[in-house]
Amino acid sequence: MPDRIADIWGGRTPHAAGTPWPVRVDRYVDEGVAEADIDWVQSACVLCSNGCGMDIGVQDGRIVGVRGRASDRVNRGRLGPKGLFGWQANNSPDRLTEPLVRRQGQLQPASWDEAMDLVVEKSRQVLNSAGPLGMGFYNSGQLFLEDYYTLALVVRGGIGTPHLDGNTRLCTATADFALKETFGSDGAPGSLTDFDHCDTIFAIGHNMAETHTVLWARVLDRLHGPDRPRLVVVDPRPTRVARAADVHLPIRNGTNMALLNGIQHELIANGWVDHAFVDAHTVCFERLERIVMRYPPERVAGICGVPADEIRAAARVIGTAERLVSTCLQGVYQSHQATAAACQVNNINLLRAMIGRPGCTVFQMNGQPTAQNTRETGANGDLVGMRNWQNPDHVADLARIWRLDPLQIPSWAPPTHVMQMFRYAEEGALKFLWIVATNPAVSLPDLGRIRSILAQERLFVVVSDAFLTETAQLADVVLPAAMWGEKVGTFTNHDRTVHLSEKAVDPPGQARPDMDIFLDYARRLELRNIDGDPLVPWGTAEECFEAFKVMTRGRPCDYSGLSYAKLRGGSGIQWPCTDGQPEGTERLYTDFTFNTDPDLCEDYGHDLVTGAGHERKDYAELNPAGRAILNAAHYIEPNEPPDDEYPFLLTTGRTAYHWHTRTKTGRVRQLDAAAPEAWAEVSPADAERLGIGEGDLVRVESRRGRLEARARVTGIRDGVVFAPFHYGYWDASDGHTRAANELTMTVWDPVSKQPLFKVAAVRVTKLADAGGTPSSAPTTTASEPLIEGVPATAGGEGVRERDAQEEQ
Repeated sequence: MPDRIADIWGGRTPHAAGTPWPVRVDRYVDEGVAEADIDWVQSACVLCSNGCGMDIGVQDGRIVGVRGRASDRVNRGRLGPKGLFGWQANNSPDRLTEPLVRRQGQLQPASWDEAMDLVVEKSRQVLNSAGPLGMGFYNSGQLFLEDYYTLALVVRGGIGTPHLDGNTRLCTATADFALKETFGSDGAPGSLTDFDHCDTIFAIGHNMAETHTVLWARVLDRLHGPDRPRLVVVDPRPTRVARAADVHLPIRNGTNMALLNGIQHELIANGWVDHAFVDAHTVCFERLERIVMRYPPERVAGICGVPADEIRAAARVIGTAERLVSTCLQGVYQSHQATAAACQVNNINLLRAMIGRPGCTVFQMNGQPTAQNTRETGANGDLVGMRNWQNPDHVADLARIWRLDPLQIPSWAPPTHVMQMFRYAEEGALKFLWIVATNPAVSLPDLGRIRSILAQERLFVVVSDAFLTETAQLADVVLPAAMWGEKVGTFTNHDRTVHLSEKAVDPPGQARPDMDIFLDYARRLELRNIDGDPLVPWGTAEECFEAFKVMTRGRPCDYSGLSYAKLRGGSGIQWPCTDGQPEGTERLYTDFTFNTDPDLCEDYGHDLVTGAGHERKDYAELNPAGRAILNAAHYIEPNEPPDDEYPFLLTTGRTAYHWHTRTKTGRVRQLDAAAPEAWAEVSPADAERLGIGEGDLVRVESRRGRLEARARVTGIRDGVVFAPFHYGYWDASDGHTRAANELTMTVWDPVSKQPLFKVAAVRVTKLADAGGTPSSAPTTTASEPLIEGVPATAGGEGVRERDAQEEQ
């Protein structure tokens, strides 16, 4: 196998528009393991939201490798570096194998009965003293559907608290809200196969080469084919996507809204709007036109810091496209005016009538492998089954299915987002917090504040995880959880493809699947329905899936035609999958009828600037009646602009080699060797002015904290500093100067409530010369150095050769 650390995307298999993406099967197996000795078990990758079909290789009860599934519609056999190598974290020797309970200030081993009795005792104490509003639950984007649905029933139906959210709030909550604001409900309109048909791609704030490596391989195969699609990219960094672009707009952080208004200005001014489609299938065009016509290219150029002619060029490419796919991700979702900007991306496709046809769609991308399931199951800020928490009929229908009094389900206000939950904990109102498979002590903004909240004696913290994370170290009880490959369940990717992941091996020691932990909790709390029966009627993952199917019947995310048996053996299947559509649904809205009827829609919408929620009467006045809603807003200045004291803008993000807070990927030798430590990217002009060279140790400071790391001089936009957010402290002995989120702000989008990680003001100071040692930042990605002579990033076989040399 070629070195897939050095060659992230693998070899090219070019093809023409409208032809199937060729198969290329990637695999990686432990050295010395014979193919004949491997048992292969069906699964899919859980290290980004693409959801690539894969098989898990097992020998003697241990995972020994993976291979891509050639039959799967998502990846056609391909795997990225995290998919190829990340499974090795399952075999890490520092897995949690028994519960831990804090005694005399120290976490000490305990039995499951002792740990769960304590969790239940504290739960009852809080419920008796503060009621359901004293309880909070914060979960992940990496559990399975069955875990989430069980948790949602226990928390929303049994305990009756609105304080339930997922770390998908940090990742793609804006995707969820943008889809609801425009189309009436969540769910990607299109299919990944639209990249195989399109003639134009518009990617704003989406570094797919690193966040979705297999998707970028798919796009690369089109870019190398006989009818290359045109590519417009918006990103302040010189990503591999940007380098391949026909037009690259490296705009100033926080100005997405102005740029997107300017592009819509050009679409309207140049006659690139399909008015027949807009008149028949959308509402609110007149208001949109009034606003965007105030954003000519010259004005936008002054706001965004890019030439007016380049804005015109980007709009021309988009405006003359015949088959347009638009995508966005964290560069929109984690930036200023997130939901407002994401809605403008939807608008662009609607103005061009680029929806519901092959090669014509908009992707409000997800970041995590099971982010879609948190939304479908109601384990984040949505009501279960894409129901509308403001619609009494929807709440009553859910209560009927769950066999509960509708008043038991908290629907008097929106579900509580995690930033508000931590504020309640800070104020003492939230007294119990259960954190599941996520690491807020590294991933939330303003980490000094987060650590102080988690360390409060008045807050009882439970953590379920596979490792002793930075967050688990602050907990009162730690519960060892099974990982992917050690339990059975389903999950759904960003184009609605549902995969089944079979259990390949047993979890280590006493670790348990998350669903089993929640079932045990519900039994011990004696949660019951109105008939007096146990609240949770299932005992296995498959039984839970069958119950979930019933709950989704007739909703936009209809799973009723799916089953474990149907998902075995072949490709993943896209929802809605029903008796009438037994093979799933590749594209939504093919008849241009959207889910905006007031009786069907998942949300009544918001003011995009203030975040104020609309009521049903406000929504009804729009009379969408199955038409998409063109949302509009003016650009406003970000909250913390640069000044003389803090003259730079910080943007955080991911690298291709790591996942979230490195809890798994930091324990994988190939991935860790490719990006072993944090770094800070600066432009050549900024580096020269500050006297900084490649590899110099620098301090990046905001009003909240500081980061110390080696500098990498790249082609990033002047005035912008980039730092990866992955690095925390579980494998570091120094103080709190390694995590990028020491610098970020406690501020969130008014609609999606997603924290804003890309608009903090910072200053940069040189601390020490490099002494001839460059930064260890990857050379294969957007962090490629400008100077020559920096050792190339290698792994895979390269790491084996290095290990062999060290052993000698």
